[in-house]
Amino acid sequence: MVVKTPTKALKMMNQVYRTLFPVVNHELAIWRKRAQQIPNKELRLQALASLNTKRFHCQGGAVYALLAGENWRQSIQFIVAYQTISDYLDNLCDRSTSLDPRDFRLLHEASKDALMPENSVRNYYAYRKDQDDGGYLASLVQTCQQVLENKAHYLFCRDELIQLQALYADLQVYKHVNIEERIPLLVMWYKKQQNKINDSLSWYEFAAATGSTLGIFCLVAYSLGMQLTPTLANQIYRSYFPFVQGLHILLDYYIDQHEDEEEADLNFCSFYDDIDHLHERLVYFVGQAKKHIQQLPDNTFHSMIIDGLVGLYLSDPKVEAIEGSPKMRKLLIKKAGRRARFFHWNTKAYYKWIG
Repeated sequence: MVVKTPTKALKMMNQVYRTLFPVVNHELAIWRKRAQQIPNKELRLQALASLNTKRFHCQGGAVYALLAGENWRQSIQFIVAYQTISDYLDNLCDRSTSLDPRDFRLLHEASKDALMPENSVRNYYAYRKDQDDGGYLASLVQTCQQVLENKAHYLFCRDELIQLQALYADLQVYKHVNIEERIPLLVMWYKKQQNKINDSLSWYEFAAATGSTLGIFCLVAYSLGMQLTPTLANQIYRSYFPFVQGLHILLDYYIDQHEDEEEADLNFCSFYDDIDHLHERLVYFVGQAKKHIQQLPDNTFHSMIIDGLVGLYLSDPKVEAIEGSPKMRKLLIKKAGRRARFFHWNTKAYYKWIG
């Protein structure tokens, strides 16, 4: 098959591979070295596991540094540190023996403090037996704070950042409690959030939309690029939440279906009526995501983010084992457009090259 190469997409991929990824890898190496020095065995294990298995989250998020202008390196520094916090805490909640919502809530105060430079770091492990991380989590928080502090445009998006973080933290608490409590808590939470919900979304689609960090990265990158206004910050929030973020996490859950079933982890894709319903809704999310970013400046960039999400996730080797995946791939790539096809084949080639 011959895939025509969209010029803008090729240019972006060239910047990503040649300029952004080396800096991302440098930042990850710094945090890996810090993680190796964590005194507590369990915390060290989960920190290293999150860095080793979820590095592509940092690589994908780093694309937003292209919006940060001269401060693109600072943007990557923030994105890698903040995403590392998210992945590390996700591991602590997912893979630990704790089922205490107070523990999960306090852990995720770290991601809130990371967005509030005036906050002091604290003992985020107070409700669990594993305590001594040698300052690892505090250092991640302080790195994010240092990037944001004294940045005038940060104040324009502060409220939106805190709103997105609060939704993310709620999700992480409710999805990790006792199995029999998870769905009732998530449904109750969904009903209380009616003012933030598009009427067409189910409780599990709303929950998925809260689980992405893309809106935070977009807001921070624009603030570092000195392009942000209060109006634009609100537009980014409404454009990314729920549909861009929802598409992101639903695709993430889509490729992890077998893994989550084996681990007895909650997977929002499992709540659709059947495969056709899942396919229909993901196509809908692609269309709505494309529609909602049209109001943004650099809307071609944001459209390529959506195309990249489709291409990236559907090129993952895990997709081949999922029932109905050829049909899913065809439907979503057709809906997203030829750039998605380019990203799909480009990513497949990258996987082949590195593995």
